[in-house]
Amino acid sequence: MREDKQVEQQIQEWFSHFHANPEVSGKEVETTAKIASILDKLAVEYKTFDDVTGLVAEIGSGLEVIAVRADIDALWQEVDGVYKANHSCGHDANISMVLGALLYLRNQSLTKRIRFIFQPSEEKGNGSISMIERGAVDDVSYLFGVHLRPVEELPFGKVSPAIHHGAGIFCEGLIEGIDAHGARPHQGKNSIDVLVAIHQMIKSIYESPFESYSVKLTNVHAGGESLNIIPGKGTFAIDVRAQSNKVLNRLQDKVNEGLAQLKSMYGVEITWKWNDYTPAAEVSEEAVAFADAAIRKVVGEEFVAPAVITSGSDDFHFYTIKNPSIKATMIGVGANMTPGLHHPKMTFERDALGIGARVLAVTLLRAK
Repeated sequence: MREDKQVEQQIQEWFSHFHANPEVSGKEVETTAKIASILDKLAVEYKTFDDVTGLVAEIGSGLEVIAVRADIDALWQEVDGVYKANHSCGHDANISMVLGALLYLRNQSLTKRIRFIFQPSEEKGNGSISMIERGAVDDVSYLFGVHLRPVEELPFGKVSPAIHHGAGIFCEGLIEGIDAHGARPHQGKNSIDVLVAIHQMIKSIYESPFESYSVKLTNVHAGGESLNIIPGKGTFAIDVRAQSNKVLNRLQDKVNEGLAQLKSMYGVEITWKWNDYTPAAEVSEEAVAFADAAIRKVVGEEFVAPAVITSGSDDFHFYTIKNPSIKATMIGVGANMTPGLHHPKMTFERDALGIGARVLAVTLLRAK
């Protein structure tokens, strides 16, 4: 009990530091340095990289490698009228829980290696790729993640052994028509007409109602300050999401087909590109079983929650998409988080950090 209180106090101190010092994707220089200094004090070996932020630490010995990942970046958003880095997704909590798990495990007699991946740039959807390319999951058999959940998904005290994230991708496009005088619309090709048609096109895309998905415009722009000019040029962005990778691929194909048809119909040039693909979760039932048993041991059977299904995405799932032999799951920790993820004033019950750290430690110890 005394050890638990000391570890939990340390977790809270770490969280306070990371929360007060957020850094956006790809620029987590001081965050990486702080984690490294913590590992130095704990006499834990780690590896940093010359070309990307983040680091990988390891304890124990043996051929088998069990890994856990913490994302370390913050969002760039407006808070009280000022744009700045802000930990409104809870990655400061994820760092602290994973470091807490390490603290619980570092003096254990381990017959396997436990690897701790402190990953940058999750919010840009490519940080996991950078870690994969640098060998972070080489030889890994099981991989675990952790994330606090908003109150509508999990109340404080409840813990889920799996988060089933959806897949997501973004389309950015440019329409090139012809400008014209407002009194002579026949001489132009109005990009606003095309933007409206794109909106109608994506509203006519359907998949099975038993599948969760969405396609919607999230950004449109055409015209300038002059109100008597028909704008030929316009830009748009489309957000596409689905609970499965197969459905996302079909939606993407339908958008491509629709844009090509509108290009021909309106006689304008439409160019577009797809960015920031994040795959849906590929969850291992074996990994879930280890997490489930750990939750029961740490908080009791009555606090085990069912799998969380969310349309939100996380680049954690690139680890398994790129390495199908890895068995993975992300643990969801209830924290009464309000008003919600990515809200500039997001708050949660900080006692959840200790729960998450203990569940992670037991999960990593049992996985084999």
